Amino acid sequence: MSTIIPSLIAAKRAAKQINVLDNNSRVALTAALAQAIRENIPAILKANLIDLEKIDPAAPFYDRLLLTHDRLTQMADATAAVSQLPDPTGQQMSAFEAPNGLNIKKVTVPLGLVGAIYEARPNVTIDIAALCLRSGNGVVLKGGTDAAASNAALVKITHAVLHKAGLPAEAVTLLPNDRSHLAELLTATAYVDVIVPRGSQALINYVRSHATVPTIETGAGVCHTYVERSAQPQQAAAIVVNAKTQRPSVCNALDTVLVDRHIAADFLPLLIPGFTSKSVGIYADADAYAILSQHHYPHLHPAQTEDFGREYLSQNCSVKIVDGLEEALDHIAEFSSKHSEAIVTENEALAQRFLTEVDAAAVYHNASTRFTDGGVFGLGAELGISTQKLHARGPFALEKLVCEKWLVLGTGQIR
Repeated sequence: MSTIIPSLIAAKRAAKQINVLDNNSRVALTAALAQAIRENIPAILKANLIDLEKIDPAAPFYDRLLLTHDRLTQMADATAAVSQLPDPTGQQMSAFEAPNGLNIKKVTVPLGLVGAIYEARPNVTIDIAALCLRSGNGVVLKGGTDAAASNAALVKITHAVLHKAGLPAEAVTLLPNDRSHLAELLTATAYVDVIVPRGSQALINYVRSHATVPTIETGAGVCHTYVERSAQPQQAAAIVVNAKTQRPSVCNALDTVLVDRHIAADFLPLLIPGFTSKSVGIYADADAYAILSQHHYPHLHPAQTEDFGREYLSQNCSVKIVDGLEEALDHIAEFSSKHSEAIVTENEALAQRFLTEVDAAAVYHNASTRFTDGGVFGLGAELGISTQKLHARGPFALEKLVCEKWLVLGTGQIR
C-alpha cells in the first residue's frame, strides 16, 4: 500500500526553508508567482479544459471548476496584491521587563506546514500557495479528482518559481487526489501543523470527525437575507436577486429569503423578473407559494422541511414568510451555517439588533452577502471563509497564517 509520509517529510523539511525567509524574499516570491500565472494562461486553460470535458456543464460545481482568461488574470492580480500586503510575521504583540530583569516579548511566527483539503476549485490552489509562501509557511495541497489536471498545471508553475528562487519545490506539495490518503493526512501530527478543509459540508464534517491534526474549518455557506417591512422594495429585490443569481455556486450566495408578512404580497412579485431570467427554482413555504402561484411563477415548488438549512450551490433557493424580526432571528439561529447573513431594512434599531444578535462570520445591512470575500475585505485572497470561533473567523487570510512565540532574554536568571 502506498503512503504519503515521504512526501510529508519532504514538505516539512522544505517548509523550514520558507519559514526563515526574510520579508523581501517572500514578497519577491509571491510577485514572481503572479507574473508566472500571467505568462502561462494558455497552458493553464488547456489543462482546465481536460477537467471540464469530464464534467456535465449542468453540474452545480462546473462553474467552480471553470477557469477563464479573466479569472486567471484576477488570480494573478490577487496574488500580486498578496505580495504587497504587510508581513504578518515578526510582529511584536507585547513586551515587558520582569522584576528579575528578564526581557519577555511575544511575536508572530509562521504556522509551519499547512495542509489544505479542497474540492473542485483550482483557484484555491494558487490562493493557498500564495498566502502560505507570503506568510512564510509551506503547504501540502489535496485537491479533488475533478480538478486534477488544473491543479497539476498550477503547481507545476509554482514549482518553477520556487526553483528559480533556489527553493525546494516540496514547499508547495500536491498530494495524490484520490481519497485513499486522506486519513493519513488528517492524522499526520508529526509533520502537518494545521489542516484547513474547504468544500462541501460533507467534506468539512469528515475532516472534523477524523482529524487529529488541529483543524481550522472554512465552512459551507447557508446564507439568509431577511427583508424587513420597512425595506425599500426595489433595493431589497436587487439585493436578493444579486445574492442568489450573480454566482450561485459559491459559499456566500443566498440560500433562503425571509420576508416580513406585512410586505410579502407586494414584495415577492418584485423578485419574479430577476429570478425568471436565471430560471431560479423557488422552494416556498405555504404562504409564499400561494402568493407566487397567483403570479404564475414558472419554477415554483412547495418547500419541504429539508429545503431550509440547505446550501443550494445552484440557481435554487427557499422562501419563507415570517412575522417580524424575532421569527427571522429564530429561523436564522436554527438553520444558519454562521457564514453570511443579511437584513434589508430602513429601521436602524432593528438593523442594529440584527447585526448584534446574529451569530455569523459576516453580517450585512442593506447589502448582498456576495461580498464576503478576502479580496473585498482588503485581505488579498483567502484560504476560505472560517465559520468557527477559534483563531480565525470570516475570510481566513494572510494575517491569520501565523501563531505566537514568546521570546525570553535573560542574563543568567534562574528560578
